[in-house]
Amino acid sequence: MTTLTSTFFTPRHQPARVLPGFHITLGFTIAYLSLIVLIPLSALVFKTLNLTWEQFWQAVTAPRVVASYKLTFGASFIAALVNAFFGMLLAWVLVRYQFFGKKVIDALIDLPFALPTAVAGISLTALLAGNGWVGQYLEPLGIQLAFNRNGVLIALIFIGLPFVVRTVQPILEDVEKELEEAATCLGATRWQTFSRVIFPALAPALLTGFAMAFARAIGEYGSVIFIAGNMPMVSEITPLIIISKLEQYDYAGATAVALVMLCAAFVLLLLINGLQAWQRSRSGASS
Repeated sequence: MTTLTSTFFTPRHQPARVLPGFHITLGFTIAYLSLIVLIPLSALVFKTLNLTWEQFWQAVTAPRVVASYKLTFGASFIAALVNAFFGMLLAWVLVRYQFFGKKVIDALIDLPFALPTAVAGISLTALLAGNGWVGQYLEPLGIQLAFNRNGVLIALIFIGLPFVVRTVQPILEDVEKELEEAATCLGATRWQTFSRVIFPALAPALLTGFAMAFARAIGEYGSVIFIAGNMPMVSEITPLIIISKLEQYDYAGATAVALVMLCAAFVLLLLINGLQAWQRSRSGASS
């Protein structure tokens, strides 16, 4: 009788929760996030507050630091543009065509994710240096791809490509081929079909992949230092400036430059989240 009564009067609108209640999980989430992210970042900000505004401005606008900004942000932007173009082509080939070795190529796209960045830098150096497999043939022609800004750009392209491919690929899989067939039946050329039917659907994902590749390239260190040459005012990236200041026990100067990079990363994070929200709103509107 008790079992029947309890079963009959149990509210059915309360779903069974696998994890503990909201307050416990929220408290654990905030505590874990604080230990891993917020406390280290706040320590960076508080360490920078030890500087006066003049000292801070002098640290972040020194000629060597400004030169590293130009190289880091400029090379990251160019690398993200290159990845946006070729990443879209790779995603198109992987989605629209069937060929021998497709699964192998699809797996190789994720290699920069799993490969340690130092290994990537050493591999690129062994390939493109003057005595490398490819560099030994290019250097006599006056083409030097290692130990200069070209090496920085190549390394950033290498580590940023998967972000574009993996962002565009699922969206491209969801694009209905019937729309392309309808455009063709209405007399549209291939370029008109791509520019007016396919590309508008891919644009939010492509922008998101571009922003993610750009953000990843800005903070890259391991794969760049081996192939860049690290010459001050020429091929020195901003993360290397931070490491150099730490080795010189200039902790305040290092945190000042790191704070600039933190602000840039935060702005990029807001941009990526805004693009993703835009992409979801477009997907909901189209469905």
